[in-house]
Amino acid sequence: MTRRGRFRGRAVDPSVDAFLGIRYAEPPFGARRFAEPDPVDPAGPPVDCLGFGPLAPQAALLPGTPLWRPGHEDVLTLNIWAPPPAPEPRPVLLFLHGGAYTFGSSAQPDFDGAALARAGLVVVTCNYRVGFEGFGHVPGRPDNRGLLDQRAALRWVRAGIEVFGGDPDNITVAGHSAGATSALFLAAAEPVRRVIAHSPPNRVHTPGFARGVAEWVDTTTPESTVLSAARLAKAQRTGPLSHDPVLFGPVADRLPTVPPHVDLLLAHTDVEYRLFEELGSFRVARTAAELLRFGRDWGIPDHVVTAYREFPDAHTLLAGDFLFVEPTNRAFETHPRAHLARFTRPPAWHNADLPFCFGNLRGADFLIGGAPGPDEHALARRVLASWVAFCTTGDPGWTGVHHWGPVVEPRRAPWRGVPLDPTFGHLPIPPT
Repeated sequence: MTRRGRFRGRAVDPSVDAFLGIRYAEPPFGARRFAEPDPVDPAGPPVDCLGFGPLAPQAALLPGTPLWRPGHEDVLTLNIWAPPPAPEPRPVLLFLHGGAYTFGSSAQPDFDGAALARAGLVVVTCNYRVGFEGFGHVPGRPDNRGLLDQRAALRWVRAGIEVFGGDPDNITVAGHSAGATSALFLAAAEPVRRVIAHSPPNRVHTPGFARGVAEWVDTTTPESTVLSAARLAKAQRTGPLSHDPVLFGPVADRLPTVPPHVDLLLAHTDVEYRLFEELGSFRVARTAAELLRFGRDWGIPDHVVTAYREFPDAHTLLAGDFLFVEPTNRAFETHPRAHLARFTRPPAWHNADLPFCFGNLRGADFLIGGAPGPDEHALARRVLASWVAFCTTGDPGWTGVHHWGPVVEPRRAPWRGVPLDPTFGHLPIPPT
């Protein structure tokens, strides 16, 4: 048992203490359901912080992580990994998990912050409301409740992180996938020093789309909400949502712009959508006509689709470049303090870079394409060091673009002059 102020955690090893399951806001159920988060004060009586908090309501079954259990309502919690006290406060990393705004949690082994803490950061991860609870439209209630949860978590960190040795004036917000886009929204709404965004999807939903989804979701209980939303997702067999049925996400006009004075570290993998193809969640086009239909469903011009037909993995590459790669490259080119990393080490698919960022290769065989060896551990040390350097100084160790793996030029020529509208407003197909 170890203590920081009123918080009792556990020693991971002599160089890192972990404090898990700290409540940053009241449980968002009962009278608080679908409302803005009700923050708690970091000051108060002593509290044990020895295990991760419950997951937010979700249907996903993620290997190696706890399941959502109905009735477990204290879902707005955060976790802290802290190195020993130092003469000067340490940089803080607040990491937001991904999961298509529909699933995931800070309890995933991928996001264990011990290795980053050993390298000198105070690491914070948090749960937030996902799926309909976090992003569904409810008349008279705020949209984007999951983003509001993240703002409440950041404010808790800013108010309470000093007792863990962290510097409240040197906070980096980071995330991957949906968490990366969340980090961009967070940096646009709250003062932060730096942002790390790995593979942020270039997609927001219109109010009309959110209302269309809500029409088919039974919100009587959290259980009925999760089940009916999953049923609606399975019903998307034709049209734009049939290729990748993501029903929830930020309701906004556009993606936010990170303020120009904020340091920005962007990253993408080379073949983002290959992960979804491997998992069977992405319906791949097998013919030229199917590929053209996909492009038109997603608003990709025909000439871009035609240019991709020369690639063996045309559909997979086209989807990943449209949603992740090209928007990330454009964001890098337009921000005055941005750095960009391209992760090209095979399999170079979505999330393949995360185990290297956190230094957590154990149990990551699937994501990284096999059992890690000396080369993989060496790469993890370099990637992790770049995160630590960026969080500390704003310099990840390079200027401009850096490749983790072989140098692979992105497929950018067909996209020249093509607008990348992130708004998604197609109505879902009702379940039968």
